[in-house]
This record gives sequence, C-alpha cells and structure tokens, in this order.
Amino acid sequence: MPAIGYVTQSENGTFKGQLKTLSIRAEITVVPNARKANDVQPDYRVYSGDVEIGAGWNRRSETSGNEYISLSLAAPEFGPRRLYANLARAAGDERDDRFVILWNPAD
Repeated sequence: MPAIGYVTQSENGTFKGQLKTLSIRAEITVVPNARKANDVQPDYRVYSGDVEIGAGWNRRSETSGNEYISLSLAAPEFGPRRLYANLARAAGDERDDRFVILWNPAD
C-alpha cells in the first residue's frame, strides 16, 4: 500500500498533516468525533480546511493486533468514487506522534 500522506498527532488526539496524490495536495485534519452516539457513527471526522471530506473508524489488525484508523474520503477532486485509506503508525519512524496514511484500493 503506497503512502499518500503523513500526519502528526497532537496531545488532544487530533491529527494534522497533508494528503498527497499525483493530482492532489491538501492539508487535512482528522478530528475525534465528539458527537459519536453509537458504534455505527465514525470515531473521527476528516476535514480539509473547513470542508468535511471523510470519516474514520478505529480498527485493530487481526494479524498483528496493531490499532489503526480506517478512513473513507470523498470529494469532487477524487471523482465519483471514494478513496479508502488506513492511518497507522509510520513503520520505522522513531517519533511517537507521526503517522502514515496508506492508500487502500477498493478493487
């Protein structure tokens, strides 16, 4: 899975960084969903500026047991399909607050 961005986590649980593909460069913020009322609702909301472009759900890998956030992103720039990605700790990175966004193709 190719990396399409990196984010840094702040003490309040918010992630800030950049989403990068061949045609898109966007500053993003992944914010804990303070209004989550049940398990179906997302754990996070994803914004670019003040525009909501997606959501995220806490997940745990069945093979490694590592926690990650499953992201679903949608915007006109992505075309008619959603962009799926996983936000997880950056492998080999010594910084505890640095995370990678890995593209997760639906096909």
